[in-house]
Amino acid sequence: MTTLSAGVVAGLKDKILAGDLAPGAKLPSESELIEEYAVSRTVVREAVTRLRAEGLVETQQGRGSFVLAVPESSSFHVESSAIRSQADVLAMLDFRIGVESEAAALAALHHTAPDAAAIEEALAGFTRAGHEGAVEADFAFHLAVARATGNRFYVDLLGSLGPMMIMLPRTRLGDAYSMTDATHVERVQREHDNVAAAVLAGDVETARAAMRLHLGNTRRRVT
Repeated sequence: MTTLSAGVVAGLKDKILAGDLAPGAKLPSESELIEEYAVSRTVVREAVTRLRAEGLVETQQGRGSFVLAVPESSSFHVESSAIRSQADVLAMLDFRIGVESEAAALAALHHTAPDAAAIEEALAGFTRAGHEGAVEADFAFHLAVARATGNRFYVDLLGSLGPMMIMLPRTRLGDAYSMTDATHVERVQREHDNVAAAVLAGDVETARAAMRLHLGNTRRRVT
């Protein structure tokens, strides 16, 4: 996008976001935009194409371009009360497998020295936590891996789910898979160790596979 068309886009965006061009309103004609911004017809058309690509306007053949409603900002979150059935728990685990497996791969690729220290501390924290704090410590490990991606959206997403993402599947499992069961806690610890080792070694594919195995094991236990 040229500097001139960027100026037209910025000007029209300001009007749309300020409500001066309301949803459903027709954009000024090409001739009016050419005169207002002192640019060529080509520049105006490039600007409108950009606005259309960003979902701010739509062009109707023979009628012109019209402003679309600006989506309201919202934060993704899942209330624990929304997870009502085993099917919901499985769906959440499938979601986490997709997101967190890729997060582990990106963490292996992008982690820094402070990230590595945070992951190691989270591992140690899980060991120290004991049964009572195991859920929070489990979540802290997954969040440390997410932070190591260097991508804030992974952190925001896991943060929105919170420790409940660890606890919910447990409600569908027997006592042998509870965080009060020493054997199960040791199993989770080993799986965390494998994820961490691959991430810290910079082994992208193994990190992805280790996280998929870890969460996949939980899914298999639920079923």
